[in-house]
Order: sequence, then C-alpha cells, then structure tokens
Amino acid sequence: MSLIVAARFTTFPAAEDAAQRLFNAGFVEEDVTLFFVNPPGQHARFRPGGDTSIDANARGAPKGAEMGIAIGAGIGAVIGVGIFAAFSAPLIVSLIAAGVSAYVGSLVGAMMRTNEASNEETRDSGVLVAVHVSPDSQMDAARVLRDAGGAAIERATGNWQQGRWADFDPLKQPVPLTEFSEKHA
Repeated sequence: MSLIVAARFTTFPAAEDAAQRLFNAGFVEEDVTLFFVNPPGQHARFRPGGDTSIDANARGAPKGAEMGIAIGAGIGAVIGVGIFAAFSAPLIVSLIAAGVSAYVGSLVGAMMRTNEASNEETRDSGVLVAVHVSPDSQMDAARVLRDAGGAAIERATGNWQQGRWADFDPLKQPVPLTEFSEKHA
C-alpha cells in the first residue's frame, strides 16, 4: 500500500496550478494525479444510479413509522372513544378514527426520523489532487496543497499504479490530515 496525500480544488485550473507547485517543490510527475470527484449520490454504483442501496438519512424511517403507528393508534382510539361517548356514534367510527390516526402517525413518525442528520463524513465534489508520498515528504506535499488553496486535505493509503490512485473509492470516508485541517490552518 502507498501513502497518499490529497486535497480538493474547485476548478481544474486551480488543481493544475497546485500540481505545478508540487513539481516545483520536487515531486515527480508520476507521483501526482488529478481527477474529478462527482457529488455525493452521483457515482452510479447501482442501477439506475446512486451510490448506496439505502439513503443514510432514511435508515431510521421504519422505526419512526412503527413509533408513529403506536402513538397514532393510541391517540385515534382515545378520539374514537371520545366521539363514541359524546355523540353515541357507531363503534365503526371509533375504529376508523384509530385506523386513520395510526396511518397519519406512521407517516409523521417516518418523516421525523428520515431527516435526522447522518454522522458519516463524505467527500465533497471537486477536483482532487492526489500525491504519492513517503512518510518524510507527506507534510511537504500537504503544505504545498494548502498553500495552493486546497481544501479538505486528507491522508490515505491506497494502490498507486502507473501514476494514479488506482483503488480510489469516492464513498470511503476521507481521513483528514489533522495538521492541515481548516480548524488548525
């Protein structure tokens, strides 16, 4: 496995400028590559598209629906009993109220749990400049990338072949190079 340092740029000209700065700093051409990373969800891993079989933000929806059914059915039963007692309505009205409330509760519960934030850090889209480095040169590469305007500087191990990061996975969570994260810059 090879040690790799990478940073994201918003345009190809900015990434090409960073690559030139790396060459000027002594890095060789076969150790520098740049490529575009699509936005999250647009890596076409599944038919007809998408990256994963389930949206990370939708994982809690089934549990939310179950909670909503239980709460909605309970509220509907209380409303149904209240309608039955107050208006001497037929029992079917109470059952319908409980069923409708359970259905509405399942929708509300699922929606409330659907948009819960995911803790997964993802890689933003942009032009990634990746540099094959040694343990001794990794900080030099990161410094050049930062000074060139690179964002989200990361460290990775991967398969570097024929001048490129051969096993790059856009879905793999990046490991920030903490010495060069935006918080410490």
